[in-house]
Amino acid sequence: MNEAEFGPGRPREPRAGVRLHIVTGKGGTGKTTVATALAMALASRGGRVLLVEVEGRQGVATLLGHPALPYEERELIPLPSGGRVCVLAADAESALLEYLELFYGMRRAGQALNRLGAVDFATTIAPGLRDVLLTGKATEAVRRRVGARRRAADSASAPFHYDAVVMDAPPTGRIGRFLNVNSEVAGLARVGPVRDHADKVMSVIRSPRTRVHFVTLLEEMPAQETLDGIAEINALGLRVGSVVVNMARPPLLGEDDLAATANGGLDKAELVSGLKAAGLSDVDGLAAALSDEVRAHALRVRLEHRTRARLAELGRPVVELPHLEGGVDRSALDGLAETLGEQGMDR
Repeated sequence: MNEAEFGPGRPREPRAGVRLHIVTGKGGTGKTTVATALAMALASRGGRVLLVEVEGRQGVATLLGHPALPYEERELIPLPSGGRVCVLAADAESALLEYLELFYGMRRAGQALNRLGAVDFATTIAPGLRDVLLTGKATEAVRRRVGARRRAADSASAPFHYDAVVMDAPPTGRIGRFLNVNSEVAGLARVGPVRDHADKVMSVIRSPRTRVHFVTLLEEMPAQETLDGIAEINALGLRVGSVVVNMARPPLLGEDDLAATANGGLDKAELVSGLKAAGLSDVDGLAAALSDEVRAHALRVRLEHRTRARLAELGRPVVELPHLEGGVDRSALDGLAETLGEQGMDR
């Protein structure tokens, strides 16, 4: 691959091997967990992957049981294969200070501005600037090459510093605006370094080797946000990757029993008989409560089937991850990463 893939003359056809994975999803769907597991899956064959968090929540550090991370790339997840996942907790203020230092040599002036609150003020009143700085951190890592200075990262002879970059991006409700940095920056700067920076960011985001993945649950609201988000990303001319159905639960009954139960056909007399045989008391009340719970489960499974069908109609790969009863720890992350790899998301 050469650097032209990230420039205006890049080929339009998708190529094997995605280098920037952007992970979004409705709040509460486990987006950060999926992004972390994806980074581990990508590094599982011995590669070096950067996981970038851009919302300032320190969600990755919390997930890993690690103290809050500073603004620097740190290797936090070594893998048995020799692969490594580095993590960067990016924030707009630090990114702006770095930008001022790199392009204007204004390290001390930038620090003074930060102490006065001017940096936070600037990124608050100009959210487009905030977004281009944050996306810029991820896309710079995609372009960076081994042994090359950041300002000279277009040396086509050197291998890339990271085999892939995973961005734990904002939720679906904001993802289109976040990624469409050229449009957001248009009102701030039509020419000059900021505009040039935005153009470089967009060349990577629009690259054939960038994908936007959506994390959802088998519930109506997250699924609808996924459908709307994919439509928005398609309208922007960006490339949608996989739909990750997180926290999927297996049905507790067979298809015939589920259908009968959902239609109100559960045999309560049989339930009462079974509960009596088990030696339980108040079997009539217990049978009624159990019948209600089983029917609620059957209706939920029916809704999940309809949701799966809606997601399948998108024509994108649908990946499923199981619900983890005991929460998410390192062992669970290893299992999720393996599952993602088995379903083709490690390439």
